[in-house]
Amino acid sequence: MKKDSRLSGVLHVLLHLAEHQSEHHSPMTSESLAKAMDTNPVVIRRIMAGLREQGYVSSEKGHGGGWTLTCDLAQISLRDVYVALGSPSLLAIGSRTEAPACLVEQAVNAALNKTFEEAEQLLVSRFGEVTLAMLSADFHQRFEKTRKKAGKP
Repeated sequence: MKKDSRLSGVLHVLLHLAEHQSEHHSPMTSESLAKAMDTNPVVIRRIMAGLREQGYVSSEKGHGGGWTLTCDLAQISLRDVYVALGSPSLLAIGSRTEAPACLVEQAVNAALNKTFEEAEQLLVSRFGEVTLAMLSADFHQRFEKTRKKAGKP
C-alpha cells in the first residue's frame, strides 16, 4: 500500500526554504524547490497553496520572485502544517466494510474505529508539540556531525 508522504514532503520543502532564506535572504522558486524534492514545480505550487492560505508562506511572481517563509519556525507546529494540508488520514488501515449487515463485523468496526480515532488524536496532539524550529535544530546538529566526520572546519 502506498503511503501518503505529503506531510513529510511539505516539511522537507519548508526546511529547505528556511535554510535558503537564512543564507540568501531571497525567495526560492518552485523550480528550485522541486529540484530539491525531485518532483515537478506544479506539485510544489499545489502543496504550497494551502500553506499560503494559512499565512505561513507567500509568493511573488516574475523575475526575482518565488516562495518566502513568512513566520518564525518556532511558531509553526507539525499540526499546523498537517491542518494546512487538509488533515489527511494518518492511518492506512481501516474497516473492511463501512456499513456491514453482519453484527460481528459491526462490533469489530466499533472497536477498531474507536481505537483508530484515539490513535489519530494522539498523533495530532503530538504534532502540536513539535515545531519546525525543532526540526531545523535537529538538521543543524546532524549537519555539524557530518562535517566533523568529514574533517571539515
